[in-house]
Amino acid sequence: MENLAKTYNPKEFEDRLYNDWNNKGYFKADVNKNKEPFTIMMPPPNVTGNLHMGHALNSTIQDILTRWKRMDGYEALWLPGTDHASISTESKVVARIKEQGHSKEDLGREGFLEKAWEWTEEYGGNIKNQLRKLGVSCDWSKERFTLDEGLSDAVEEVFIRLYEKGLIYRGDRIINWCPSCATAISDAEVEHQESQGKLWHVKYPVKGEDKFIEIATTRPETMLGDVAVAVNPDDERYEDLIGKTLILPLVGREIPIIKDEYVEMEFGTGAVKITPAHDPNDFEIGLRHNLENLKVLDDDAKINSNGGKYEGLERYEARKQIVSDLEDKGYLVKIKDHDHNVGHCERCDTIVEPIISKQWFVEMKPLAEPAIEALKNGEFKFIPERFEKIYLNWLENIRDWCISRQLWWGHRLPVYYCKDCGEVIVSKTKPEKCTKCNSENLIQDEDTLDTWFSSALWPFSTLGWPQNTKELEYFYPTDVLVTGYDIIFFWIVRMVFSGVEQIGEVPFKNVFITGLVRDSEGRKMSKSLGNGIDPLEIIDEYGSDALRFSLITGNTPGNDMRFYVERVESSRNFANKLWNASRFVIMNLGEEFNFTGIDNENLKVEDKWIISRLNSAIKEIDDNLNKFELGLAAQRIYDFTWNEYCDWYIEMVKPRLYGEDEADKITVKNVLIHVLRNINKLLHPFMPFVTEEIYSYINENNESIMVSNWPKNDDKYNFIESEKQIDFIMDAIKNIRNIRAEMNVIPSKKAKVIFVTQNDNKRKILENNELFFTTLASASSVEIKENKDGISDDAMSAVVEGAEIFLPLEELVDFDKEIERLEKEKSRLENEIKRVNGKLSNKGFVEKAPESIVNQEREKKQKYEGMLDKVVERLENIIDKKD
Repeated sequence: MENLAKTYNPKEFEDRLYNDWNNKGYFKADVNKNKEPFTIMMPPPNVTGNLHMGHALNSTIQDILTRWKRMDGYEALWLPGTDHASISTESKVVARIKEQGHSKEDLGREGFLEKAWEWTEEYGGNIKNQLRKLGVSCDWSKERFTLDEGLSDAVEEVFIRLYEKGLIYRGDRIINWCPSCATAISDAEVEHQESQGKLWHVKYPVKGEDKFIEIATTRPETMLGDVAVAVNPDDERYEDLIGKTLILPLVGREIPIIKDEYVEMEFGTGAVKITPAHDPNDFEIGLRHNLENLKVLDDDAKINSNGGKYEGLERYEARKQIVSDLEDKGYLVKIKDHDHNVGHCERCDTIVEPIISKQWFVEMKPLAEPAIEALKNGEFKFIPERFEKIYLNWLENIRDWCISRQLWWGHRLPVYYCKDCGEVIVSKTKPEKCTKCNSENLIQDEDTLDTWFSSALWPFSTLGWPQNTKELEYFYPTDVLVTGYDIIFFWIVRMVFSGVEQIGEVPFKNVFITGLVRDSEGRKMSKSLGNGIDPLEIIDEYGSDALRFSLITGNTPGNDMRFYVERVESSRNFANKLWNASRFVIMNLGEEFNFTGIDNENLKVEDKWIISRLNSAIKEIDDNLNKFELGLAAQRIYDFTWNEYCDWYIEMVKPRLYGEDEADKITVKNVLIHVLRNINKLLHPFMPFVTEEIYSYINENNESIMVSNWPKNDDKYNFIESEKQIDFIMDAIKNIRNIRAEMNVIPSKKAKVIFVTQNDNKRKILENNELFFTTLASASSVEIKENKDGISDDAMSAVVEGAEIFLPLEELVDFDKEIERLEKEKSRLENEIKRVNGKLSNKGFVEKAPESIVNQEREKKQKYEGMLDKVVERLENIIDKKD
């Protein structure tokens, strides 16, 4: 039998194996009525992206689940794809053409979209190739892109259905506006950051009276758009002013004093300025009181013509000027420091401006309620369960979703306007004429849809919906979604309500939430900190398997993890350990070996032990995988492989492999190969490359490990009594090794081992397995006694269940060498005590040195004196023993 290469070098086989798997179609999944489906949809990464550690963790988890289920007999589909990422991609393309001396407007819409598609084709394949390096076994033949023709059809279908149902509408509403990206963004795309700001207190004079109302504001520039001041109807301070008017400072416009229960009497002065065009709460008050929406900021966050002399000023420059003018004219009462949360665009970090704008919205309440009930009814679940709170909180407090974006890259709204009569027509294709006035003068809405509108449909649009395809019927709903907690409200919420609304069924049964991968100090990896680690560089140095295994071991659902290169090195060492153990097994099988299976009649106790331990490991690993405890499953495989198979079983059976009993050799070889094959199968989802390479040398039918059967727990391989016997022997060997280590006995020095037991069962176990103590515990001989008669008082001892172990001192120690060593140690300790005493007898040191330093020296003296007493006692005992 041909053997593995002498050294484990993943570069020699990882790329070769991946191409082989893909070319042979092992990743493909098709409708198969003879199998139960298992489906995962890859969260589509942005086409502008590169593989980072978060992708590596997320993809590794998905691959483990997919490979496991595929081996376990399921028709396992892991569908990959990428997202067009409208704002991100558009900003990249705009920056590129700007470098070339052009603008988006210079190229026009069609010319710009050509450039965007060029960008997508150039960079879209990057992350796909990077994922291949990680070993992902997704079905590339079913790869999707959110702007694919079929997916675009699904987007338009949903838009039209929701519009016809009255759930999509167009109107003037307060939206989050990013001046840098020049588009509306959804609430989920706003990051609120703690900010140290100011609170400006301003006098608003009452018309015709020598009175004023004091108003506090964090955004003085928006006062140019004030249309009222509101007070609580129960606030006695202002009851005589309600209905009167104020003179808006710097502007001179009259604005009414109104009453509204929204105003909190205890907060600030109990009076608030109302600017409906620039604040969501003010907008709602404006609707209740039929107030004007006076917009004073343009889309570039500059003051517009409604701002009088401040027109053209950037918002913060206008703020400085307005505050200065308020102070000059005596309107400014005071300025206070004020910490508050400020919304930032999550893509470019620009401070978001709430602005009234005519946009397209989805009415969310009718969609949110069924999505809430779906979770509460147990139609799907979060792993871990605690993330349900985020999901429910978002849906229970949801606002209507602004879905229109002032961008060109993305799904253009399927909306047409008649330029003659203003009729709005929603249609997948441009109508020939207006449905109201028959005019042919129709134009399509310039805006595109929010990226999340299309990715909300990902679990079913990728399977051919709105067509009722056989793939949709078979693979939907999917089994598990693996994603980070940071996009629960971005994406998970929207997929659930979209699936329930369009198909009548939730899109997945389980949501596996991953944590962030942080650096070794616990910091989030970022470009600004310069602490990002490129997974491809790790793969290049250590191999894909080592990276994957290091990301999974110790990982628990929903919790952040720290990334340590040392852990990757440990995982590579584990792969190397398995490689070397496999080489040893293959080398000892011989050229003519044929696996004949496990014959229980010929098994010895150590064979039954390892088979039984394997059987237990299979059950525990299965249980952990079913509970999504992948980290625990990986640790169980590691422990069984390294500790039980490599360090114990292989060492136990070496004498039998090298012995004369040919029939027993065959038994050992069958057990070795049986366990090794199953180890590789259990480990394959976690470390696919090294297990495939090893398996290709030890399987009998040349099939890939990918399509081999997942190991099954079998009661006929439960050998509980054999486990107890070997556990007893292992415990005894560990204790003997510990004694020898404490005595600094070199491994090559043999020593007699004496067992004292009155337990007949333990005696029989020891008698039948003496060989293990001579080969694994450096025993020169083994004696089994019923009592301690004849055992020297200075023999080293240990206790195991049902027996005592004794190692005669003279067997362990070369007395002359030990006396020499102890004399040196005695001299060293005496010198240390002399040095410490010298310090402590120095009056200057004791009085001037810090008390903590003096106490340290006193503790040292006490420690050295105790050590010296033990050395002297041992030295005297050894001299007496020698004499």
